[in-house]
This record gives sequence, structure tokens and C-alpha cells, in this order.
Amino acid sequence: MKFDQPAGRNPVDRQRVVGKPHDRIDGPLKTSGTAPYAYERHDVVPNQAYGVILGSPIAKGRIRRIDAQAARAAPGVIAVVTHENAGKVGKAKAITAKLLAGPEVDHFGQAVAIVVADSFERARAATHLIAVEYERAEGRFDLAKERDAAVKPKMSGDEPDTAVGHFDAAFADAPVKVEQTYTTPNQSHTAMEPFATIASWEGRRLTVWTSNQMIDWARRDLSEVLGIPRDDIRVVSSYVGGGFGSKLWIRSDAVMAAVAARVAGRPVKVALARPQIANNTTHRPATIQRIRLGAAADGKLLAIAHESWSGDLAGGQPETAAMQTRLLYAAANRMTAHRLATLDLPEGNAMRAPGEAPGLMALEIAMDELAEALKMDPVALRIANDTQVDPEKPGRAFSHRDFIGCLRIGAQRFGWERRVAAPGQVREGRWRIGMGMASAFRGNLAMSSAARVAIDGKGEVTVSTDMTDIGTGSYTVIAQTAAELLGVPLAQVRVRLGDSDFPVSAGSGGQWGGNSATAGVYAACMKLRQTLARKAGFLAGDARFDGGRIVSGTRSFALAELAGRSGLTEEDGIEFGDLTKTYAQGTFGAHFAEVAVDVDTGEVRVRRMSGAFAAGRILNPKTARSQVIGAMTMGLGAALMEEAVVDTRLGYFVNHDMAEYQVPVHADVPVQDVFFLDEVDDKSSPMKAKGVGELGLCGSAAAIANAVYNASGVRVRDYPLTLDKIMR
Repeated sequence: MKFDQPAGRNPVDRQRVVGKPHDRIDGPLKTSGTAPYAYERHDVVPNQAYGVILGSPIAKGRIRRIDAQAARAAPGVIAVVTHENAGKVGKAKAITAKLLAGPEVDHFGQAVAIVVADSFERARAATHLIAVEYERAEGRFDLAKERDAAVKPKMSGDEPDTAVGHFDAAFADAPVKVEQTYTTPNQSHTAMEPFATIASWEGRRLTVWTSNQMIDWARRDLSEVLGIPRDDIRVVSSYVGGGFGSKLWIRSDAVMAAVAARVAGRPVKVALARPQIANNTTHRPATIQRIRLGAAADGKLLAIAHESWSGDLAGGQPETAAMQTRLLYAAANRMTAHRLATLDLPEGNAMRAPGEAPGLMALEIAMDELAEALKMDPVALRIANDTQVDPEKPGRAFSHRDFIGCLRIGAQRFGWERRVAAPGQVREGRWRIGMGMASAFRGNLAMSSAARVAIDGKGEVTVSTDMTDIGTGSYTVIAQTAAELLGVPLAQVRVRLGDSDFPVSAGSGGQWGGNSATAGVYAACMKLRQTLARKAGFLAGDARFDGGRIVSGTRSFALAELAGRSGLTEEDGIEFGDLTKTYAQGTFGAHFAEVAVDVDTGEVRVRRMSGAFAAGRILNPKTARSQVIGAMTMGLGAALMEEAVVDTRLGYFVNHDMAEYQVPVHADVPVQDVFFLDEVDDKSSPMKAKGVGELGLCGSAAAIANAVYNASGVRVRDYPLTLDKIMR
């Protein structure tokens, strides 16, 4: 099905199942511990051995010599695999880092060897018997030091720089100006489930049970790395315990398990230990951001510029922190730029809301600083600079943009009118109390997606697609879509996900998953509706689907009767046309936060958070609310505690475990109010939905930072806002 025209009225608009707050259908499995995650798939293949990866202790250099003789002779050891005996292990085009070192070492923690043994403990013990001689080289580990050497990057899909009007002249002449530099740190995804894979070969065919967000990408990348046809690879990822972007591409667990299984001649299971994940996988890169805002006395922006510096391994991509600035606020004179420094740290790559999350951490403080210079309310300033067209392409209107509605409703629900504008004025004992707010924006992306839908002689519906559920509720919204379109109870729909034997879906990433995958299911269901109508002798356009029956006029048939003993199956997918070129598409919101700052210690406690969001039709308000709550919690962590600390001498992340890399826990998380505006976007998809899972993170950290300033009078521009910075 081609989606190249705005959606008219369609069966989803009934919203008998879609749009309702259903419980997650995978919930009982997960809460009872019976959902089979990758490392726990003991039943899928017999004779599983255990693999443990040895990572590089240097960040840059070469392997001179590997002596694995003692490890191979250790009790229970089946094989030791290094670059010397691994066979063909290439590099995937989509992945910056090599997933097996040798002889060059590209970053700390890069896989150097894997030991396969009959138990995990024996494999782990044998890694300590491998003697590796390294030649260490000087590396680049400090973004600030490499900033001047950063270059204009080649970017996939977007231009690194944009310019509209005459920024320099307009900024110079602006009556009110703000010019500041902000920094955001490296961050680790810290998903609950570690990276884990079971790999098994049957002749030339490889099957991996793994934890991955994008099944078809994993298949493609394994094909490139291992040099085998894609058709000889099956990838299964039925349940994923969180990814946040770190599992968009395969990592060393999948590659090393596959290579080890090939060498050992039996299935191998591998899980990265928690300390390995920070340095062996990916992270959100640190940024340095320079923002310049020039405004008239009434608050209208005359000039806006946003420049961002980040780093990655050679050949990598920048953190696109200036992207939202191209679309969020109106200003006639504009400039954005991205620069990329080469750093010899582990690979920097996508983490929840890449670009917008760190970009809004800077831009939304700058907007508050401008509001203060103007003596203007921060909400009013943002309303004054709303736009209904793409500010850089004025001929392209937004498909649907109720940013002002988010600001006004959010402020009303939060009680923004009680805020005291002058900082440091509200006290409760030793605590100073403040309120802050920030805008939320995340572009609306869509990806082609396909599904197979079957109905059997009992009237039960089965949906099969390689879509993944990373804790987002994919099983549930896909089941809701099929139930809505075929007019059957939700309990009669079975959903099968995460298997490359199923039709290729959008996968989970970029906030595109829910909208795109359900649109693919929509296409397949519409095709099945046509088949059922034809069997009933009805015109498809005249048929209604209700109560497990197809109805036209005074005649009706049970779907089970039409399906018959052999059942009926149809497959189709959604292909998105050029509507994103015709219309700018985005999701919007407004964050509000209240904090308390201890006057003696600088400790910050977030007392409450609130947000109002416009993200198209909300397919399941219950699961969507949970996604936004989780995202707001990540924003709390980004504001106050999260930082992957770099040892700039040795080139690695020092705090590489859950004890030292701080993330919010229950005691840190306050009351969170989430409100969705009633919105449909007929230019987004036939579901008229958009993504929402990343939107809740965009801007939430800045709302807390602005609240800290309102409470204390201390403006910290270097995240996270730890108490030492506040006290200083």
C-alpha cells in the first residue's frame, strides 16, 4: 500500500479498540519472568556452550602477539577465537567500530578474543590465561582539546550546515542578545537487559537469538561482517529488555557468538558483562554547543544560530544537536552547523532522541536566558516565536502543529502562574524552591513496514512481522490495530514479532516504530478485508467488520466461516511517499518542573514534573503515558546525574557499571503528570498517529535546569548539574 496522499476517513477512526488504554498483552509474561529473552532461550537449540569476550585494555594501538595456549588447555575450554583463527570477519558499512580487534586496536574494550567453554565460569576463568602483548599508540580522548581540529562531516540524509537570511548582520543589530556555550556529557544507554546472543550453525545457515531493535538491519550487518548471504541468516529477537538506540545495530556479542560457534562446532551463547557494555558497545557522544539568539524588544527572534561539536571514531557521524533549531522557532535570519572531531573512544551513536535530546538541553536554557534578558515570561516568549511553516523552507507547512496548545495547557495544568520570576525568592526552610519549563520537539519519521495477517477457522487472527518490542508496547498496539480493522475482540488476536522469517517491518528506533509498524499491519488487514469481502460476495467498500462478522446490508457471514478449515492469509506493507517533503512533520510538547535546592549543600530534588504533548493519534494512552514517564525520568537523569566519565589519559569510560554510572531510582522520581492533546495527523500515516516515545525526553532536562536557576539564582551550563557545580 502506498501512502502518498493524506488519509481520508478509514476504519481506524471508529476507535473501538485503537485509542483505548489496554493493558500490555505481554505484561503477564514479563511480570512472571516467563518472557524468553535472548540469553534465556535454553530450549531453542541443544548443546549450548558458553562464550566470554576478552576486551582490549588499551584504547589505541596494535596487537603484537597473542598466546592462548594456556587458555586452550584450561579445564572445560572448547575453543579460543582471536583474529588469527576467526575466519572472515569484516566490517559492516552501517557500524563505525570494528567488532573484532586485530591486529589494530581502535578503542578500549574492543573484543580481542572469545573463550568458549562448557560453563560460563570456566570460560571466564580462561580469559585470564590469555597473554596479549600490545603496542600502545597515542590517542585522542578529549573533545575540548580536539574541538579546533573538528571538521564539517559527511552526514547521511541531512546537510551538516544550513543558513537562511543574514545571521551575522541581524545578530549584530538585534536590541537584545544572548550568546552562550553549553556542554553535555557522554552518556550510556544503561538498558536493563545486557547485550546477549545465542548463535547456532546448521551447515551454512546461521541462526542467532539476540537482543536487537532492528531485525532486518541485524541480518544485513551479519551478512556483511561474516561474508555470507543474507538468506543464510535468521535473526530472532522476541523480547528486548530495553535498547534506547544501543541495539539498533549488532554489537560484538552477536558477531563473536557466531564466529565462536563456527570455530567450536556447536552453539555458543554470549552475554556482555555490565562493565563491558559501556566500553564495548555505543554511547551518546558529548557535545559543545554555542548558541546565539538575537531578539526584538517584544521577544520576536530576529536571529538564531546553533553550532555543535561532537566526536566519534574515524568515519563516524556527529551528534546532530542543532537539528531541532532548524524547525522549532521562527526567525528570518538563521544558521546551524555541526562539526565532528575524531576521538579514539568507543563508538558514539544513537541514544534515545539523538540530536534533539542534547540539543534541547542547550537551546532551551538559552531561550530562558533570553526571556530573562527581555524581562518576559518564558512561556510567552516561546508562544511569540511559534510558526506554522518550516522556518528554513517557508513554502513547507507543518502537517499539524499545536505547539501553542501544549504550552498553554501544560502551563495551566502545572500551575505556572504561581511561579515567581525573580530567582531565589521562594524558600521552605533550608530549601529554595523553583519552577522551570522547556519546549519539547522531535521530528516525525516514518519507515516502510510490512506484515502478514491470517485468520483461521475458529476466527482467531495471527499477525506476523519482524517488528520488535523493546518495552514500548508493540505487541499491544499491533494487536489493537488488527482487532480494530477486522472487527474481532482483542483476545482473539495473536501477535508474533521479532523473527526475520516474518515480513520486514520498520523496527524499533527513531520514534518511528509504533506508527510505521501499525501502518504496515493496517495495509495487510485492509488486503485481508478485501479477500473476505470477495469470498462473501460483497463490495469491499460496502462491508463492515463487527463482532467477528462481515456485514453488508442485511447479509452477514462469520469470519471463521469464510476462512474455512484452511484459513486465509494476506501480506502487505506500507510505503511512504513524498508527504514529508510536502509537509514538515513533528511532535511537540512542553515540559514543566518544580525543584528544591538545598542552600547548604547544593543538593537538587525534583518535586514534580509535568508535560503536555501533541503527537497525533495516541494508539494506546496507557502504554504511551508509560513511555513518556520513562523518557521524562531519563531527562531527570540527564539533568542531574548521568555522565560517562572519560579517563583522558587512557581513553576509556571509568564509571562503567551500575554502581558508578548514576541513573535515577524510584526515590529520585517525583509525581509526573502526562497529558496528550486530542490530535490526529492525516498526513503522517493511515493510522493518523505519530511517535511519542522519545518526545518525552526532549527538553525535560532543560526544564529541570531552568527550575534550578529559578530556585537558586545559579546558572549551570555544563551538564549534569551536580551539587559541586551549583555550590561553585
